[in-house]
Amino acid sequence: MNWDNYIKSFGQYLKLERSLSQNSIDAYLRDVEKLQQFVQLSGIKSNPLKLTTKELQKFIHYVNELGMSAYSQARILSGIKAFYKYLVFEEFIENNPAALLEGPKLGRKLPDTLEYNDIVNLLEAIDLSTPEGTRNRAILEVLYSSGLRVSELVEMRLSNIFFDISFLRVVGKGNKERLVPIGRDAMKFLKIYIDEVRVHVPVQQGFENHVFLNRRGRKLTRVMIFLVIKSLAEKIGLKKTISPHTFRHSFATHLIEGGADLRAVQEMLGHESITTTEIYTHLDRDYLKQVVKEFHPRG
Repeated sequence: MNWDNYIKSFGQYLKLERSLSQNSIDAYLRDVEKLQQFVQLSGIKSNPLKLTTKELQKFIHYVNELGMSAYSQARILSGIKAFYKYLVFEEFIENNPAALLEGPKLGRKLPDTLEYNDIVNLLEAIDLSTPEGTRNRAILEVLYSSGLRVSELVEMRLSNIFFDISFLRVVGKGNKERLVPIGRDAMKFLKIYIDEVRVHVPVQQGFENHVFLNRRGRKLTRVMIFLVIKSLAEKIGLKKTISPHTFRHSFATHLIEGGADLRAVQEMLGHESITTTEIYTHLDRDYLKQVVKEFHPRG
């Protein structure tokens, strides 16, 4: 049997033997499908019966690197363990490679992932009656809509915004370019900022093409973006420690938890390596737009 057959029979087992609800069954199956996507992207020539504990551990670490919440990581781990218990129960395998599987040991503390309500509260706390407020709303909408790094945001160029096809051209690490969809709300506030605020800023030489400018007409610094977010968090009484990267983590987490597959999120984040092996998966632009539209809360 191939992956799809094992996943299908696992679903039947959950329904008939475990009498789970359809929602619970769907959640388990999505977890296993994410493992399948990871295996395919990593070039591992294995069906689920041949995966090792080490390979399963790499999958759990990758999920962590995407910035998923601790709860979501634990749920996915639970789904994988249930799948392998089923394979042992049905005697497809003798030894369970997931038996000793643990969640990733974080070498550094990741920023908190924001709930969607937190995102909305931060956005609505911005004073749109000021030029800076309009700019800041566009900044946060873009961060959350497209999952940009703060360095990519401050270097965003007017010539790299394609409103007609709802895409941004982003220059990431190592000057690698990628195309990222931009959601409806982000496009709306970005256009308002460019057409109604930025046009009145006295742009200094060398910054004519930069999107986000300060009052003196120079590009914003990374520190300035941090301060804007920190100020808004204090304004709404948000107790979490957040940064621009929190929006990137939230972007990835909300997409994956909504049902988007790892390949699409990998490409939009600009991750060239899904493990230690460098892999770049080119996906159709229409497909990426559909993923954001279907699974992103502000798509």
